[in-house]
Amino acid sequence: MSDTTNRKLLCEIFKSSCQDEMYLYVDKRNGMKDVPEALLERFGTPQPVLTLILTPEKRLSRAKAADVMASINEKGFYLQMPPAKEAYLLDLYRTPTKPSY
Repeated sequence: MSDTTNRKLLCEIFKSSCQDEMYLYVDKRNGMKDVPEALLERFGTPQPVLTLILTPEKRLSRAKAADVMASINEKGFYLQMPPAKEAYLLDLYRTPTKPSY
């Protein structure tokens, strides 16, 4: 069923042990069984973070709950990637700094 308008989903969220700010959302009832092995290899050891009830109206920080629910319904998981780094911040990091004394 692809209609998520009147649904609630008990969702479990895991963080990646390999990459900061990467999260995997799954249906708590199914756990990780629908997550492809190749993704789990790249994701690393899933570390449980949170269990929550998702509704299409729920506010999430980086995704629409309805999109998360649809992805879990269709693929068995939703992968939240880390936010893109601003190019100028990367340049600042690479630029050597001189001590100011």
